[in-house]
Amino acid sequence: MPEPLFYLAAFAAEIFGTLAGFGSSTIFLPLALFFVDFPTALILVALFHVFGNLGRITFFREGINWKLLLWFGVPSIILTAVGAILVRKISLPVLEGVLGIFLMLFSIISFLKPKFSLPKNKKSIITGGILSGFFAGLIGTGGALRGAFLASFHLKKNIYIATLAVIALVVDFTRIPIYLGSGFLQREFYGTLPWLLLVAVLGAFAGKKLVDKIPQELFRKLVLAAILVMGVWLLWGIVS
Repeated sequence: MPEPLFYLAAFAAEIFGTLAGFGSSTIFLPLALFFVDFPTALILVALFHVFGNLGRITFFREGINWKLLLWFGVPSIILTAVGAILVRKISLPVLEGVLGIFLMLFSIISFLKPKFSLPKNKKSIITGGILSGFFAGLIGTGGALRGAFLASFHLKKNIYIATLAVIALVVDFTRIPIYLGSGFLQREFYGTLPWLLLVAVLGAFAGKKLVDKIPQELFRKLVLAAILVMGVWLLWGIVS
C-alpha cells in the first residue's frame, strides 16, 4: 500500500484539476512514480481520474454541452484505444515534447491576444478529440490538450468543467480495460482503490467550493496558466 503522501498528492492534484477542468492526472502521474512503477502508476492514476471526474459531474452536472461532447468525445474514444494499445511500442519523449510546445504556445498567445482562439467548427472539435484522445491513451496526459481546444469556445466555467469531465470519463472507460488487460493493476494495490475514491470525491468537492468564488475572466486566466504549466512540465520532464 502506498504511504500517506501518495494520497495527499492525489488530493492536491484533484483540487487543481477541478479548478482548471483538467490536469489532475498530469500532476498526479509523475508524483505517483515516486511510490510505484510506471504501469501501476498509469492504472492507479487512470482510476483516480475516473473517481474525480464522477465527482465533478456530480457537482457540475447542470452544465454539460452535449453537442461538444458528441463531436469531441467519439474521436477521443477511438484514438484513446489506439494510444493505450501502443503504450509499450512508441518512444514517448518526442511526443511529450511536441505536446508541451503546443500547450506553451497556445497559452502564451492566448495571454498576449485575449481574443485568440482556435477555429470554432466541427473540424477543430474533431481534431482536438483525435489528438487529446491519442495522448491520453499513450501517456495519460490528454486533459491539457483537451482543455486547450475547448478553451477556444469561451464556455462558462461550469459548462467547461462539466463537459471536460464527461469527455475525460468516456476516455478513461476506453483506456482502463486495456490497461487492466495488460496486467497493470496487481492484487496488492486493490486496497488502494477505496481510498483513492474518497480522496477524489473530497478533492472535487473542495475544488467546487473554490471555483464558485472565481469570476469568469479570472477563471479563463487560471485555465490558460494551467495549460502553460502543463506544457512546461512536459518539457522539463524531457530535459531533466
